[in-house]
Amino acid sequence: FVLTVDVLAVLLVFAKEDSQSNGFCWACEKANFRCSMARTPESALECFSEKHHDLVIIDHRHSRHFDAEALSICMLTCVLFLRPDREEASVMPLINAGFNRRYVENANMMACYNELLQLEHGEVRAQFKLRAGNAIFTALEQSQEAIEITSEDQVIQYVNPAYESIMGYQKGELIGKEIIEVPKSEKNKPDLLETINSCIRKGKEWQGIYYAKKKNGDSIQQNVKITPVIGQGGKHKDRRKGSLDVRSTTSRGSDGSSQRRHSSMARIHSMTIEAPITKVINIINAAQESSPMPVAEALDRVLEILRTTELYSPQLGTKDEDPHTNDLVGGLMTDGLRRLSGNEYIFSTKQPHHIPSHLITPLSLNDIPPRIAQTMENEDSWDFDVFNLEAATMKRPLTYLGLKIFSRFGVCEFLNCPEATLRSWLQVIEANYHSSNSYHNSSHAADVLHATAYFLCKERVKQSLDPIDEVAALIAATVHDVDHPGRTNSFLCNAGSELAILYNDTAVLESHHAALAFQITTRDDKCNIFKNIERNEYRTLRQAIIDMVLATEMTKHFEHVNKFVNSINKPLAESVKSVLTSPENRILVKRMLIKCADISNPCRPQELCIEWAGRISEEYFAQTDEEKRQGLPVVMPVFDRNTCSIPKSQISFIDYFITDMFDAWDAFADLPNLMQHLDNNFKYWKGLDERKLHSLRPPPE
Repeated sequence: FVLTVDVLAVLLVFAKEDSQSNGFCWACEKANFRCSMARTPESALECFSEKHHDLVIIDHRHSRHFDAEALSICMLTCVLFLRPDREEASVMPLINAGFNRRYVENANMMACYNELLQLEHGEVRAQFKLRAGNAIFTALEQSQEAIEITSEDQVIQYVNPAYESIMGYQKGELIGKEIIEVPKSEKNKPDLLETINSCIRKGKEWQGIYYAKKKNGDSIQQNVKITPVIGQGGKHKDRRKGSLDVRSTTSRGSDGSSQRRHSSMARIHSMTIEAPITKVINIINAAQESSPMPVAEALDRVLEILRTTELYSPQLGTKDEDPHTNDLVGGLMTDGLRRLSGNEYIFSTKQPHHIPSHLITPLSLNDIPPRIAQTMENEDSWDFDVFNLEAATMKRPLTYLGLKIFSRFGVCEFLNCPEATLRSWLQVIEANYHSSNSYHNSSHAADVLHATAYFLCKERVKQSLDPIDEVAALIAATVHDVDHPGRTNSFLCNAGSELAILYNDTAVLESHHAALAFQITTRDDKCNIFKNIERNEYRTLRQAIIDMVLATEMTKHFEHVNKFVNSINKPLAESVKSVLTSPENRILVKRMLIKCADISNPCRPQELCIEWAGRISEEYFAQTDEEKRQGLPVVMPVFDRNTCSIPKSQISFIDYFITDMFDAWDAFADLPNLMQHLDNNFKYWKGLDERKLHSLRPPPE
């Protein structure tokens, strides 16, 4: 096991200062050890009893000052005896007095330094291990799993109380016996022991199903893990009969009775309610027993992966290498550090916005002002410029674009709702976006709605989804960030905001967007677009909208992408047609669609991509400013407006979140123009970064 040792504490006991004491002081400083100095036996004992140093060096060159042997007996730690270089005598009295080592007088600084290093890596670490060993054996004694330790020669050296309880043996009947002397169950396959031994000889762990024979002759099926341990003094084997699945009978009941537990475990195993992952693990375990060694080892690795809880989330391997990626992952994929300050970030529980009277205009598709209609002429093209629409509508692009797109998809007809209701709904949803946010405002919602509509027109997407899915996707895109405060989930959790408390620090914003959208919609008939649809249809639509809004939460990013690749991309590559229409896969397509629409900025034409990058950076800068003002943990330290490299942050975002996701989405929906823009934009940010520029654009020539 790996021992983490704090900074070593050294006590120097020298009656007076000289070149030798200075040599050890310098050596301690160079080795980063904490060093204390004592001049008398009394001060040495007082200092030691207070700090319990790991290493004590006692000067015995001037023995008239104090009795070094008597002093060392009082210090149960690694003690170095310093003697004059002219004296040579037996070391036995020193060993008996408690010294671990003697050092011949030598004031050379490197000699002192080397001596300290040898002590640290020898005696001091050995003492740490001995102390830890006591703690480990206490843990083994308390463990509810049966544990047996044998020597390399397969002689039993230790069994814990759980082993005694389950197997029916007493310690004294087993310790010192060879394993072959303990009766074996006939239920194991003949070559199983050879397979296990061959594994152990190679220094590899073995894990699988093993039948053990109790003292009373009963055979019990156990999930066993056998680990070879190589250390000083040769190899040892640790057999853990772990409770890794329900078939294990190794845990003791609180009353120490294993028999009753065995029968209840057997009942559980025969139950029909079994998790799919348990079935998979059982099938693999069974296959392992009759597999050749390389296959069994490969299946071991498979089992190790399957037993992790986050099956679809990758191990975040790049975190230490790139601070931009690290901060983006920390800021977007976690729910924040827990509260580190007493500051509260309070979101008032104000009622959602109502529409200001000056916004309520007789607005339908027929009377959209010509200038606004003109900016929306190419809204079915990927190159549509939402910023032109933002300017033309005085920051109300969502209502106008929503009317146009919902009309094109026949949403009012599907919902059986008048256009006036849709118009009121779009206006009140837009009024609940914060125009003061530089990024998460109604222009972002309009942009995501536009991308969603664009994806819905792709042939493969149309084959997969029903009309109700299309309507759900358009509504979800419209509301997916409603009432966004311009701060991340991590910020809200750290600040102890009311929303974070309401949603238990879990998918805080996404839960709020979905819940508020339905509150706004259903509280007033004038804007209730669901009023005229049948109850079951409403339930289905509501479920789909909520699922898509929650899918925009970044903590589940890799889970959604990996499920899409495994369940849709791979089967399609093998020409499995039914993959498109199964209900489970339709859900995966809708999640992927809104996810890609939500973070499609790097796939937009370059000028649009640059504008969005500036806006999101400004929002993150504002968050960092506020975190510093309020004394909150800074969630994304690289987003400091004085030092941040926007090109670097964009490169990290594209590398980490965008490339794989859009590769998968492009393979499904066929989007060569988006992939070309992504390539161009990546090269643009790389070009700026290579010139060491931190800004959105290069300086004018």
